[in-house]
Amino acid sequence: MGFLDHDGPVVYAHRGGNERHPENSMASFADAVAQGFTYLETDVRLSADGVLVALHDSHLERVSDGRGAVAEHTAAALVRMRLRHPDGSLSDERIPLLDDLVAAFPAAKFNIDAKEPATVGPLGDALERLDLLERSCVGAFSDERLNALRRRFGAALCTALGPREVARVRAAGFGLPAGSVAGRVAQVPVHAPVPVPLPAPLPRSVRIPVVDRFFLAACRRLGVPVHVWTVNDAAQMEALLDRGVHGFMTDRPSVAADVLRRRGAWPPRPTPT
Repeated sequence: MGFLDHDGPVVYAHRGGNERHPENSMASFADAVAQGFTYLETDVRLSADGVLVALHDSHLERVSDGRGAVAEHTAAALVRMRLRHPDGSLSDERIPLLDDLVAAFPAAKFNIDAKEPATVGPLGDALERLDLLERSCVGAFSDERLNALRRRFGAALCTALGPREVARVRAAGFGLPAGSVAGRVAQVPVHAPVPVPLPAPLPRSVRIPVVDRFFLAACRRLGVPVHVWTVNDAAQMEALLDRGVHGFMTDRPSVAADVLRRRGAWPPRPTPT
């Protein structure tokens, strides 16, 4: 069964969720799995000694009691650091290694965001070593990172569309040529910030919609499902699903589960074979 084989909307616990536990903590992922989530989203960065850790930020201060860049610390040092709740308070949770996260949830599917170029080779090795190819999708804010993994694994690995691919699909929604896309799923924000040259105190950026009817129509023509991030409001979840998106990522797993339960799509059902 491949990563995208699923009956109903694909809903990810984004960084495990942060309703009761810190993001990207073992406790947050365990909480999501206990609620019925089979899709988990996480990020990977590389320690000073070449070990992948599940952590979003390049620096440690916001998410933990550590200091400095993640890449300056060994894995042994990182796993001793305590993770912070969204309000900044410290928990007893520690930074997890990717290997430990995968081992803890053998039935889960993982959407993995490769946060930096140095992660590409080690992540490819981990996908093979941990037998993750069938149950992983890799995304990145870099076409180069994604293309490196595509060259290595070909169709065996599900990848998200890269930024340039998303831009081509967006253009196709307005009738322009899309060109070719290699990604198997469009993982996109509801809105994207676009810098504008305005003087202070006026806003320095505006937010334009990405997931509109033109984008969705282009994805349908290309046969690419659309997964949206990060959606935490129940009404917005309902609206996006009504609009035809195939899934979304959320920091609030319990809210998403309630929405899908009302729609008769929770708990998730295995794809018929």
